[in-house]
Amino acid sequence: MGRLRALIFGRFQPFHKGHLSIVKWAFERGYSELVFLVGMASENYTPRNPFTAGERIEMIRLSFLDAGLPLEKAITATIRTLETSIGSVYYVLSYVPRVDTILTRNPVIAKIFLDAGVNVERPPLFNRDEWRGEKIRMWIARGDDRWRSTVTPSTARFIEEIGGVERIRWSLASD
Repeated sequence: MGRLRALIFGRFQPFHKGHLSIVKWAFERGYSELVFLVGMASENYTPRNPFTAGERIEMIRLSFLDAGLPLEKAITATIRTLETSIGSVYYVLSYVPRVDTILTRNPVIAKIFLDAGVNVERPPLFNRDEWRGEKIRMWIARGDDRWRSTVTPSTARFIEEIGGVERIRWSLASD
């Protein structure tokens, strides 16, 4: 099958066990490398995007280490906030190494990448009721410790160390 590389494009606010499940699924499907494109890198400290691009990259790396996955199989890049259009596909692809496929569940993203001639695979949902950034941020904001079980242990510690809990509470209070 050769060395296949897949693109996972997301905000990763935060990088959680649902994302990590997609990683494991992709490796099981034969992808040898994954490119994580951290979207909306130009927005942080907001209710929807509380973490910086660098913090999100660190969460990806910590999650790989906690899961015993090799870091050399993860490539990370960032991109500013974009409009969704066929033209943005080529822009996105200019920010990452060559990829064989994009892994996405977003139907609009899937369609524009397909129309641009890029292979698209739709990963399954993994515990979507709990492993969803919006819900995790809500739990953090409300002081509900369930959020800790949705990320790896090192990621939970990292979020606390960087003041992420207080940041999310502050950003929602000021919204």
